[in-house]
Amino acid sequence: MTDPSRRTVGPLIHATVAATRAVGPPRDTTMAQIFPRYTNTLSRASAVALALLVGAGLWLWARIQRSPYTSDVRIAKTQPVQFSHDHHVSGLGIDCRYCHTAVEVSASAGMPPTATCMNCHQQIWNKAPMLEPVRESFRTGQPIHWARVHDLPDFAYFNHSIHIQRGVGCSSCHGAVERMPLMWQSAPLTMGWCLDCHRDPTPHLRPKEEVFAVDWVPPANQHERGRELARMNGVETAQNCSTCHR
Repeated sequence: MTDPSRRTVGPLIHATVAATRAVGPPRDTTMAQIFPRYTNTLSRASAVALALLVGAGLWLWARIQRSPYTSDVRIAKTQPVQFSHDHHVSGLGIDCRYCHTAVEVSASAGMPPTATCMNCHQQIWNKAPMLEPVRESFRTGQPIHWARVHDLPDFAYFNHSIHIQRGVGCSSCHGAVERMPLMWQSAPLTMGWCLDCHRDPTPHLRPKEEVFAVDWVPPANQHERGRELARMNGVETAQNCSTCHR
């Protein structure tokens, strides 16, 4: 007798062989390489170049923010009257407080009224054309619109009187005004610049009687002297945000 399983498997094998011959051998499904191998290196180099470009851009932005282009350091402002601190302070020996009368008692140093200028200029240079804006202001009672040189942002609070009372001299912030024919900003007035002094004020402390002295020179032992003055005047490091941002 014939085995029934052979009758079933035999035709199935023949059918599979026939189908294989009709379709052909299995095709190679591997995808061909589209890009050359060096593009892998090129892509890595491009990623590194992009990172370097972003870093260079951030560095350049930071440099611009701290440059005179943004901070106005050592850039003299055009004023209605080209007032010279060099002439009035160094040449004539006028004390800061003669014009900035509120500096010891107020947050603002104060700007002198025109009458203060006319105390002298009614007799001196009373016909000079360059002082006509001063005379006109005195006649009309309209104040002179000076261009602000040291202009802190509205979110930063600064008190002149507290610094004066602690022994910080005018030149520590404003520079050597007695040598400025036209007033300019000596310091960048950045947050980092302020914090440098708030963390260690001793290099800038002087005896209170020398606060307004333009010829004061720090002694050789300023660090030790500054620490002594800090104890005497109750100076502490002030790094709380609320000190300046109120």
